[in-house]
Amino acid sequence: MLYLASQSPRRRDLLAQLGVEPVVLHADPGENLEALEHPKPEENPLRYVRRVTQVKGKAAWQRMLRQGLAPGPILVADTTVALGGRILGKPENERDARVTLQTLSGKKHVVYTCVLIQTSATTRLQALSRSEVQFCALSEKDISNYIATGEPMDKAGAYGIQGQAARFVVRMTGSYTGIIGLPLYETEQLLKQLGLVPQ
Repeated sequence: MLYLASQSPRRRDLLAQLGVEPVVLHADPGENLEALEHPKPEENPLRYVRRVTQVKGKAAWQRMLRQGLAPGPILVADTTVALGGRILGKPENERDARVTLQTLSGKKHVVYTCVLIQTSATTRLQALSRSEVQFCALSEKDISNYIATGEPMDKAGAYGIQGQAARFVVRMTGSYTGIIGLPLYETEQLLKQLGLVPQ
């Protein structure tokens, strides 16, 4: 049995590709999960994504106990888009999404996804995926039309590669599933260590 501390249907679908059907660990009423994702001043993207998954893992373990659930491993993940060491998080509004997409226009950026499985209050397994994505030059019409879909609003870097933003991608290297939000190779290796998928 594996808990998934994420409301993302994309992550559930990706786990299903590994033959894993997790139990979704829902947030407590009033719990602000977005608050866990604020970067610290001068924090670089790699350190940020590792730290955030550790914070999420600890918080999820405490949530599981508060909810009176049977203890079990909890999977958490975080995806961060970075350009020149700058973290481009989820947009707060449409204006923020526009600025982020203008920033990414015509440029190569890095996508880090860290996946972590919390196995006790103090122990965890963790792995990192690093990918690069090259965007084409985006016109203001491209950006406006994409924002109008609503797709950018809950995604790091204001885009989802599995959605309509795929047409902006000139090339990519690394893990496609990592860019979506859960790198399957790295995730499967962690699950194998715990005996949750066959070796």
